[in-house]
Amino acid sequence: MTEGHGHTWQWGVAEPGDAPEVHALLGACDTYQAEQSGTPVPLRRPERTRELVASAAVHVLRSADGIAAMFTLAWDDSTPDGYPPAARPARLSRLAVRPELLSTGSMAGVQCVRRAIELATARGADVLRAEANPDLAQTRALLGHLGFQQHGPVESDGDRRWVRLQRQL
Repeated sequence: MTEGHGHTWQWGVAEPGDAPEVHALLGACDTYQAEQSGTPVPLRRPERTRELVASAAVHVLRSADGIAAMFTLAWDDSTPDGYPPAARPARLSRLAVRPELLSTGSMAGVQCVRRAIELATARGADVLRAEANPDLAQTRALLGHLGFQQHGPVESDGDRRWVRLQRQL
């Protein structure tokens, strides 16, 4: 259990019935971040959200009025280009916080990344990988502050930009 803005928050794993709320939170956070940074809103597929929720990979920080923040923690089966080799890499993705919390300086994002580090370590991962949009300066700074180091240059596919990040565990 953790505290935030006068609320008691509790960690959990999203259940299949949570998939619509999880997807809505992801979309709201993406839209907020895009408006703040002047970058495109990422395309997210509801089917992928349902798959990740069904596989118990989506971790949620709940408040009395629903999901306040979330992230996905999965295992990397390979070493994608741009990452150093690792014995048991985990991947952090789809980090999302309610826009009203982001706008007030909430620590929910920090709590999500710390929780991902804790869970990955407890499950035997030797590194935690992530991709981040370098134009989302606060997110990029947060990950750097929590020990993620960039591997390789800024990548682009014409629609989006990203950097590869990894944290030793």
